[in-house]
Amino acid sequence: MGVLKAICISPEKGTVKQSVPDAVLRPGHGIEGDAHAGNWHRQVSLLPSESIGKVRALMPELADGAFAENLITEGVDLAGVAIGDRINVGEAVLEVTQIGKECHHGCAIRKITGDCIMPREGIFCRVLSGGKIAPGQPVSIDAQLRDMAV
Repeated sequence: MGVLKAICISPEKGTVKQSVPDAVLRPGHGIEGDAHAGNWHRQVSLLPSESIGKVRALMPELADGAFAENLITEGVDLAGVAIGDRINVGEAVLEVTQIGKECHHGCAIRKITGDCIMPREGIFCRVLSGGKIAPGQPVSIDAQLRDMAV
C-alpha cells in the first residue's frame, strides 16, 4: 500500500497546477475546483513521486503540479495498472481509463530535460466514489475488479 503525497489543481486549463492541502473528489466529475474535472474519461491524473524525483534530479526547482498531475503517489506501482483497475485514495475510488497521453507541443519539461514522463507514466481516471482526500492518506490498487469494469 502506498500513500498520497500531494494534490494539485488549477482553475484554468493551460496553467500550472498548484498544491492544495486537501480536495474533494466528486463521482463522475473529478476534483472540485480543477479545470480538468468534468464529464469525461480523464477526470483525475496521477503520477508517481518516484518518477517525478528522477526529473527533479535534473531540475531541483521542479514544483508539484509541473506535469499537470492532480495526484502524486508514493509506493504505488502505477506502471503495473491496466485499464479498468480501481485505485483507492482514502475512501474514494477511481477507475483507470487511460495510461499515458501525448505531450503537448512546447512542453517546458521536455525542452529542458529532453524528456517528459507524463506521456508514458501518467495515469488517468474517472471518479467512481468520491470523498475528501488529503496527503498522507493510503493509496492502493485493486486489480481484482479488472474483469468487472464497466
